[in-house]
Amino acid sequence: MDFDGHRQAVALFRYSLVRPLAAPELGARERGALVRVLVSIDHVGPDGRRAEVSAPTLRRWLRAWRREGFAGLVPVVRAQPTRTAAEILERAEVLKREAPGRTAAQVARTLAEANVGVVSGRTLQRHFARAGLNRSDGGRPVVFGRFEANGFGALWTGDGLVGTVVGGRKAVLCAFIDDWSRAVPGWRWGGAEDTVRLEAALRRGLESRGIPQRCFVDNGSAFISAPFNRTLAVLGIAIAHSRPGQPASRGKIERFFRTVRTQFLVELAARGGAASLAELNELFGAWLEGVYHRTCHSETGETPLARLMRAPVLRRASPAELHEAFLWSQVRTADKTGAVSLFGNHYELDAALAQVKVELMFDPFDLSDIDVRYQGRPMGKALPRRIRHHTHPKVHPEMAPPPKPSGIDYLGLVAARVAAEAARRIAYAEIALPNADWPDNDSDDNNSNDDSKNTNNEEGAL
Repeated sequence: MDFDGHRQAVALFRYSLVRPLAAPELGARERGALVRVLVSIDHVGPDGRRAEVSAPTLRRWLRAWRREGFAGLVPVVRAQPTRTAAEILERAEVLKREAPGRTAAQVARTLAEANVGVVSGRTLQRHFARAGLNRSDGGRPVVFGRFEANGFGALWTGDGLVGTVVGGRKAVLCAFIDDWSRAVPGWRWGGAEDTVRLEAALRRGLESRGIPQRCFVDNGSAFISAPFNRTLAVLGIAIAHSRPGQPASRGKIERFFRTVRTQFLVELAARGGAASLAELNELFGAWLEGVYHRTCHSETGETPLARLMRAPVLRRASPAELHEAFLWSQVRTADKTGAVSLFGNHYELDAALAQVKVELMFDPFDLSDIDVRYQGRPMGKALPRRIRHHTHPKVHPEMAPPPKPSGIDYLGLVAARVAAEAARRIAYAEIALPNADWPDNDSDDNNSNDDSKNTNNEEGAL
């Protein structure tokens, strides 16, 4: 049994009853009438059963709430007499405080192993509850209040979802959700949750809906990368990171991802999946615009599309602004000949930049076009001398669909050819030559041979 959870539930139940009584606009007579109404009806208690409350109890709870706030409504853990030695309980507290993750049963085993004493885990659990030590962090739970931005574009929350398998690898959805409308302006399915796919998702949102005021993201490597932060800085978008270990602060996009799992991915699996990332993005875009954006949201009471239609239009970035925002940069020092290297490629700079630290600006998809800047000022282009890699090392190729079978069985063809050759192989022992009447060892043949020899001799004599 979760003692603290039960006590919190009881306190919430009491608070739900006394909160209307604490309204400052109520007079004594009106408050008394409300007390009589609350006493006359049954209530659903914290354990799910019907509960009746008396007027003195309500007044006592109201006084406790005014005096101590919500903590005054939490039931007091009454100390019960125990036969466990105080020394054992003290050592148990030390073990629990030393490692809050230890359970009561583990502490009991530790005490027995150390020959301190034998005590049941249940006894220690009750003792830890009275001492307020039964939480893993030893403190009160963190309370997250409800929050909603005041308009479209005030806050976009970004995150990644590992989804279905495409081409033998997991596909990842990078998405940004608008806090006010619950619309998803930017998204992309890719082969990884990296900076390239994250920027692709953000760029889709910027081009279609405009520039937001702020982005709220976690502390993943893609979200803290220099290119992503440079993109936001160039466009004037503020960035905020959630605290590690507190995903509840990104609850809206986590709720959206749950919708993706239960509505989109389940149907995708039923149809046999997607053959490629292109098909996956096409199907997801159709579902997003045709279903999600047209479905009434349980919190806002409107569809995301309806809120978008009545929201003011955000400022759109020009193509030149977007190009500048999504450039990546690397700092290099040119050698004495004015040459620099970048990811295995070699470039020549203006001779005036020899042995000078410069900033190389480039599109990660095209390393043959490099802009050179010195102290923020443009210094022309870097002339490619030798290009080995045309894209940034982080630009991994997207997952290709499995190739269609060619229908050619190479090994089978080779085996058939060898078998045919074996069938046509020449058997020299069985070949019949012209005049193939080979001599026997009988006397006639010998005599004829002798005659031919004599004839030849005679011809030679002539």
